[in-house]
Amino acid sequence: MKITPTIRAEVQTYLIRKGLSMTKFGRIIDLNPGTVSGIVTGNRTISMHQLDRITLGMDLPPDHFYERYIEECIMEEPLNWKRISPFLYRCVQFQRVDCLQKVVSVLLDKPSYLHYLFELAEDCYEEGYNEAAAYLYENIAEGEKYQHSDRLAICHYRIFTIQVGDDQRRNFKAATRFESFVERLDEIDQLDALKDLANVYRSLRQWDKVDEMAKKMRDKAEIQYSMKHQQKSRKNREHEKETRGPLFGYIAYADLLCASVCETQGDYQQALQYTYAYANLDWVLETDENTLHWIKMFQDWAQCNTYINKLLSGDTCVLPDYVEYIAASKVDKEMITKLLNVMFAANRFQLDVNHVLERFETLIDSFVQMGQPSSDMYTKQVIPEQFARFEYELAYYYLYRSMHSDGFKYLMYAMLKSHIINNEAYFINCMGLFLHFQDYAVPETKAGFLNLIEKVWMNNVEKNGTTDHCG
Repeated sequence: MKITPTIRAEVQTYLIRKGLSMTKFGRIIDLNPGTVSGIVTGNRTISMHQLDRITLGMDLPPDHFYERYIEECIMEEPLNWKRISPFLYRCVQFQRVDCLQKVVSVLLDKPSYLHYLFELAEDCYEEGYNEAAAYLYENIAEGEKYQHSDRLAICHYRIFTIQVGDDQRRNFKAATRFESFVERLDEIDQLDALKDLANVYRSLRQWDKVDEMAKKMRDKAEIQYSMKHQQKSRKNREHEKETRGPLFGYIAYADLLCASVCETQGDYQQALQYTYAYANLDWVLETDENTLHWIKMFQDWAQCNTYINKLLSGDTCVLPDYVEYIAASKVDKEMITKLLNVMFAANRFQLDVNHVLERFETLIDSFVQMGQPSSDMYTKQVIPEQFARFEYELAYYYLYRSMHSDGFKYLMYAMLKSHIINNEAYFINCMGLFLHFQDYAVPETKAGFLNLIEKVWMNNVEKNGTTDHCG
């Protein structure tokens, strides 16, 4: 078995090979010669700063000594957070989660270190080092699972936001796991958590859950808004925790979500009542620029959704006005939703919207290429789901109008997006639509369809394993 030399031995060998004295090497790496001597002779513990300087001076990768540093300078020394924490931050920075785990597994046995590890996890989360953050939050939560602390709830909130991604099945598990911890968060964090949960459930079309989260959010936001504007509580509020968005917005957004629930249930009159509620924000007391911006946003959403509810309820006369409204809108992430509703109406009421599709052809083509990197739960979850639905509705429209080339093109896009987000219901709908029109597909289209089916099958085999053989 090969014996790995210690850090000190490797440094000493390097100095001999290069013909360097400790004094000269100290000048090269900007360390006191006495410090270098103490490190080489073993009379001095190596700090993280000193390890960085030595590694750089020897022209080695920054993490070259990390495994040995754990054994020689952490495990063999009394635990000391001031000495250990710089090393853990370096492990995160250079994505050495394996080294992070080795040290953290030791610290987790000492409850007094949970506070420090939580601060490290928060820093990782803020900097976007999600793998390290998730590992830390999971283990901190396990260490505090019998406590009813804010810290435990925040760990589960962070785990939830990290886990939510393209896979809708995984998202559902993450949401249901986190939901029971919402009430343990402080009152302000509860509002953001409920909003995030509502948007994840909205992307999953779990409308009962959307309704539940929205109503809880409204009740809590109304209490917080009332407290904020009570004369007695206005003092000393400048140091209080703030929500991500303006407080009144959580009340208005709850009405928007409830309107979405009613719309999917076909109760368009009730959806309009909720829409009128978040359109009329005269009760909002703030008058700053940010408030006025959000009020305008809600009024714009209300105008859009008023058109939509009338259109989907069968009042197709509003379609021309709705199309003009879309044309006058700023091109942003909401455009997919606006055009999706045109397709819903077209397919439901057999409307000819070729002129609309031609008008927005360039924009529609851009949707196919559009990615959605975002930390905002609505953009990250709801919008990708709407892309898949939009492409399916486009395919449905074109195929039933015998425009087979365009229909199959968008159907393949819809199938691919449905596979990416792991939405089996959409994928099955796409398969059914393809099979219904397969006689009109050219050989290249059929081959593409079969290749995609095989790819999905292979991915499922890799993920879930093969079935057992008989006999």
